[in-house]
Amino acid sequence: MKTHIILLRGVMPTGKNKLFMAPLRAALQDAGLCNVRTYIQSGNVIAATHLEPSALEDLVHAVIAQRFGGDIKVLVRSPAYFQDVLENNPFQGADPGRLYFTLLASRPEAALLHAFHGLEHAPDQVKVVGDMAYVLCATKYRDLKANNNFIERKLKLSATTRNFNTITKLVALGAAA
Repeated sequence: MKTHIILLRGVMPTGKNKLFMAPLRAALQDAGLCNVRTYIQSGNVIAATHLEPSALEDLVHAVIAQRFGGDIKVLVRSPAYFQDVLENNPFQGADPGRLYFTLLASRPEAALLHAFHGLEHAPDQVKVVGDMAYVLCATKYRDLKANNNFIERKLKLSATTRNFNTITKLVALGAAA
């Protein structure tokens, strides 16, 4: 059985994709996942299963659709994947409060990635490595041009963004499992 970090795109404490974590934990346990834990109210789940990541994404998506009525994109990676993301961060030494990680559903097409890197993001910095967009904000995320929706549009992939503290906490929770 392997531990996975499950990220739900667009889940917030209020609004259209409101999804309470306690009922989600129970629903995922009922669906056969083990050691289900959540972190804050924005769609971060840690769980153990024998399922491969793509099958786990399908299962979590189906559980949410059937039990809560939402059509929420689900992205799954291992704790080791996110540990590598932290270690390979191209903005090492930057203020962690300005660092964001946008997980892409897959690696972008080469032509789209080339065009994306050719865009002007200043004063912010964005670097896509594999299926992760590292974002260093000059000011605040809400002022960022290259936000999650922008990255999705330009790279034509589903994505979900977390800040440095959330990724660090998810890695720690995943390692503790």
